[in-house]
Amino acid sequence: MSTPLEKALEASASQMDEVLDDLLPVPSGPEARVHEAMRYAALGGGKRLRPFLAMQSGRLFGIEPEMLARVAAAVECVHVYSLIHDDLPAMDDDDLRRGKATTHKQFDEATAILAGDALLTFAFELLAHEDTNEDPYVRVKLITRLARAAGAHGMVAGQMIDLAVEGTGPDIGTVTRLQRLKTGELIAFACESGAIMGKASKDARHALEGYAHDLGLAFQMIDDLLDVEGDESAAGKALRKDAARGKATFVEILGPERARAQADLLASQAARHLDLFDEKADLLRALADFVIHRKK
Repeated sequence: MSTPLEKALEASASQMDEVLDDLLPVPSGPEARVHEAMRYAALGGGKRLRPFLAMQSGRLFGIEPEMLARVAAAVECVHVYSLIHDDLPAMDDDDLRRGKATTHKQFDEATAILAGDALLTFAFELLAHEDTNEDPYVRVKLITRLARAAGAHGMVAGQMIDLAVEGTGPDIGTVTRLQRLKTGELIAFACESGAIMGKASKDARHALEGYAHDLGLAFQMIDDLLDVEGDESAAGKALRKDAARGKATFVEILGPERARAQADLLASQAARHLDLFDEKADLLRALADFVIHRKK
């Protein structure tokens, strides 16, 4: 039987597909191909973990579900953009993503680049709209925080480090910083977005920041383990490529046993950061455990 968290994740993923289907441009005119590529990459796949975090963090502060859905969609658009670009031959050169051909394989490299660019910019269009929040100050805060998470101080920086240290045998500090930027910053924005919308106290913001930091590292450690131990049919993407390319991973440095033990510790710490919240945070607590026991 499904757990309450599994049911909530499934419902959230289904809702996100509906929201994205409604928000993303319908293909028309001579630019239809890029719209098709955007929808191909964004719809019908993925764990939708980051949108779930945005929705749940907003629930802690009583934010309207319709507003949360727009923020969650913006987070997912940025995530999908990053996957499209990561899969390109100039980056990770992958052929499979979410159980289907990567965007550049289904379309072509130029269209994939444009689709990623369009999804990234569309995320900020969503956040800037008054339907996301009636307070322009809140909208600016959301835009500023997401821009930092996605840009040269976040995901882009992490990807640059990833490329720069490939095959060099980096230390644990470098790998931790790499993953905190490349993976953790968008997770952090998703967790903090509800607090921004709710104009939460500094203590509440710090609690969610701590939760996101530990959750993001635990998530990446399990991702690295799954690349070594996982099943490609379950993962929906090519596995065991990191070692072949000399990628910097937690498993490469710590070994599988220590990486799993560290992920367990981080997940426990993540849950404890939520002690100041009531039962509204139970699904976020359960998610910390789910992340380290997932199979894909």
